[in-house]
Amino acid sequence: MDTTAHILVVDDDREIRTLLAEYLDANGLRTLTANNGAEMRRVLEEARVDLIVLDLTLPGEDGLTLCRTLRAHPTHFGIPVIMLTARGEPLDRILGLEMGADDYLSKPFEPRELFARIRSVLRRTQALPPNMATPKAQQIQFAGMTLDLIARQLVNREGVVVALSGAEYRILKVFLDHPNRILNRDQLLELTQGREADPFDRSVDIQISRLRQKLGDDARTPGIIKTVRNEGYVLATSVSVDA
Repeated sequence: MDTTAHILVVDDDREIRTLLAEYLDANGLRTLTANNGAEMRRVLEEARVDLIVLDLTLPGEDGLTLCRTLRAHPTHFGIPVIMLTARGEPLDRILGLEMGADDYLSKPFEPRELFARIRSVLRRTQALPPNMATPKAQQIQFAGMTLDLIARQLVNREGVVVALSGAEYRILKVFLDHPNRILNRDQLLELTQGREADPFDRSVDIQISRLRQKLGDDARTPGIIKTVRNEGYVLATSVSVDA
């Protein structure tokens, strides 16, 4: 069985694709490449892909559109995405995270930095710690909803399946593992992304905002994931686990 991680690099710059493919392959990964959305879809249909490195500023369908399409796809929605942004402006990063990207990296960057980000994302998506997915637990019930740990999907109060990005699934799972406990941004970032927060990192806030929308939680007066001023967030509801 092939356990080597398969990385798909989607970038319209041929030199960047070649450079990254050579570097990642030399460091024990298997790299596939595509220069646009159409090629990305072809690769996804023909090969196994464990993570996508996706350039924001692609011609035609840009990275944001492609990321949103991936998150709505019944088969590919769970593939983690690292977004590459040319300018590194906060708005680009925010939009990328809102569309479901798991991480982002600003150009120009060192290939070894991307390699480190890839390893970090793969580590938390493919080798989750025991408290993130216990073998006995199959479903978690909360606030009239169900998180299916096998299918990695949320079923809302109306019985409708709500697609979650990889980042949204992980942060919801962390809250469900620690109900009625205040978790600050540093703790949430460490538990979901395996890295420390910097003072300007708002990725946790963005993901929680998106998660609230999918839970039907009122943005102004949330009742499920509450904000605790100057402390963090808390899942303020009872939780039951079904084996």
